[in-house]
Amino acid sequence: MAMAFKDMDHDECVSLTRSIMAILDGWGLNGAAIMGVLAIPEGVPVRALRRYRENTPFPDDAAVYERVEHIIGIADALRTTYPHNPPMGVLWLQQNNRRFQDRAPLQLIVENGLQGLLEVRKYLDCSYDWHVNP
Repeated sequence: MAMAFKDMDHDECVSLTRSIMAILDGWGLNGAAIMGVLAIPEGVPVRALRRYRENTPFPDDAAVYERVEHIIGIADALRTTYPHNPPMGVLWLQQNNRRFQDRAPLQLIVENGLQGLLEVRKYLDCSYDWHVNP
């Protein structure tokens, strides 16, 4: 599915990048955590996040776009779960959850990267879970 991003033009990639940055900023992540969650390649400085918020697309890297897909899936599932109260989605991400060994879902994402994104997405989006676990 990450190959679909290859079909996007520069402006679409910039728009996607801005949207993802807005989601991660809304989740309350700091720069280092955002770099880790997105698997931004080594050598890209944290200050690059400013450019991503403005007019630079994410690096053309399969690992980055795989994570972007999961971030979109999590954000969509939270919007569906809390359609009339978006701040509750962020609160849910920040509160400890027995399902994740009494860790907050956001902590799981930051600490476990791709695996954390997958676990949280599968928990929130049963249709995705069914897709990957037929």
